[in-house]
Amino acid sequence: MAHSLSPECTPLKHEYDSCFNTWFQGYLEPAVAASVDSETRSAYSKQKAEEFEQKCGKIWGQYRECVQKAVKEKGLGELLEQAREENPLKEPPQPPPEVEITQSSSSST
Repeated sequence: MAHSLSPECTPLKHEYDSCFNTWFQGYLEPAVAASVDSETRSAYSKQKAEEFEQKCGKIWGQYRECVQKAVKEKGLGELLEQAREENPLKEPPQPPPEVEITQSSSSST
């Protein structure tokens, strides 16, 4: 695994990476099965978000705080702000609406 921005954050990064990778492996395969309809997908996504928060949320918060402190100590805050202003994150495109496929039977005579 890669090192973090600051050596003191690296153990937290490794712990978070491990937690996330374990969680994500359990997320992917069932996600395909849960994508049958939007209600099922939504319920599954909510359940997995809660599971992530329960298992990895605390370590993510600690790691994020450590990196934010390192960013300030290294004087990178202004550069990050400038980059955000020049290239703001945009909302991802909305998925297309689900199309219900119906079969119509026509009889030839």
